[in-house]
Amino acid sequence: MKESGRKQGAASPCAACKLLRRRCAQDCVFSPYFPADEPQKFANVHKVFGASNVNKMLQELPMHQRGDAVSSMVYEANARVRDPVYGCVGAISSLQQQIDALQTQLALAQAEVVHLRVRQTASLSNHGFGPGSPNSSGSPSSKLMGSQVKPIFDMDMVVDQASLGESMWSC
Repeated sequence: MKESGRKQGAASPCAACKLLRRRCAQDCVFSPYFPADEPQKFANVHKVFGASNVNKMLQELPMHQRGDAVSSMVYEANARVRDPVYGCVGAISSLQQQIDALQTQLALAQAEVVHLRVRQTASLSNHGFGPGSPNSSGSPSSKLMGSQVKPIFDMDMVVDQASLGESMWSC
């Protein structure tokens, strides 16, 4: 039986050697990271970085860092194939815009909750259920609904305006 130069029983070359049409040696730097059953993974990395550059980068890194480096290269190469101009930066920018929009929506929702709680407190104070009234043991909403029902708004959890402003601008 003829041996392929790799581990015995592993006749298939790695995806890199297959694409580059060369013999896959036992000490091939690509084989642990680009298996034969994932040819597109190396194809994109090769298209963006080039096999020689990938080989140099992997050779310069310690063994324990090579897996992370390959994952990063694959991610960047896939992003470059999808968006040749911006690549990963485009994806990051898009996600940052989504975060900004969601933070604005959250701040508006928090402000609306504060506004509704203030209106509820004012309404309850006008009907004799305020903090200074004689029958104000317990929360005002539990007084209105009876003792068996849980209050809708617990006044102990009111968000103050200062923390609302801080959360709106903190990233």
